[in-house]
Amino acid sequence: MSDVQRTLVLVKPDGVARGNVGEVLRRIEAKGYTLVALELRQADEALLAEHYAEHAGKPFVRPLIEFMSSGPLVAAVVEGQRVVEGFRSLAGATDPTTAAPGTIRGDLARDWGAQVIENVVHGSDSPQSAAREIALWFPAL
Repeated sequence: MSDVQRTLVLVKPDGVARGNVGEVLRRIEAKGYTLVALELRQADEALLAEHYAEHAGKPFVRPLIEFMSSGPLVAAVVEGQRVVEGFRSLAGATDPTTAAPGTIRGDLARDWGAQVIENVVHGSDSPQSAAREIALWFPAL
């Protein structure tokens, strides 16, 4: 039985603005994962509302959508053995202050206060979420 999966990775606007795209991609490739699709783009509010639909109505959603649409981001489809959990481990804890050194967020993200939305990367949280998110961001795949 194969555990090859695909996941969506987003390098958020803070990661792009701070020049972290190459380092994030380097870590993904160093782990042995394959880049299937990669695009620098400006996400619009409609796409982001669909992306974060499961969180609709929560207080962090509006600021998150505003942040995610504030500048260019990099969207990638990444493939590999157990890549969903593997990338989330590479990314580290959501909160940059508590993210372990050696993780993307532990090394590259900065703590911006109460709302932890500027934390360099997003990774799908399950194979089901990955399939839904990939279909939104890369409908041709």
